[in-house]
Amino acid sequence: MRAISGRAVLRQAFRHLEHEVPGKVARVLRNLRHPAAKWIRLPVGILFVIGGIFSILPFLGLWMLPLGLLLMAYDIPFLRKPVGRFTIWAVRKWALLRQRFFPQRPHR
Repeated sequence: MRAISGRAVLRQAFRHLEHEVPGKVARVLRNLRHPAAKWIRLPVGILFVIGGIFSILPFLGLWMLPLGLLLMAYDIPFLRKPVGRFTIWAVRKWALLRQRFFPQRPHR
C-alpha cells in the first residue's frame, strides 16, 4: 500500500471543507489555495491562529485556530498531513452531527 503524501491529504481536506461551507466561503478558500495567494494565505493563517488563541473575546473564536493552521499548512510541509487528517476528521464529525440534529436540511 502506497503512503499518501501530505499535499494530497491537504487537498482532500480543503475539498471536504469547501463542500461543507456556504458557496462564498468555499470560493474564498479556493482562491486562497492558488499559488499566487501565498502572501495573503500565510499572514491570514497566522492571524487566525492568534485569534483562536484569544477565543475568549466575542468575535474571535476557537474556530479560527484550525482554519489558521489549515491555511498555514498549505505552505509549511510538516503541517500538511496532520492538519489535513484532522480537518477531514472534523468535517466528517460536523456532517454527522448536522445530519443527526437537522435531518430535514437538504445537503448541497
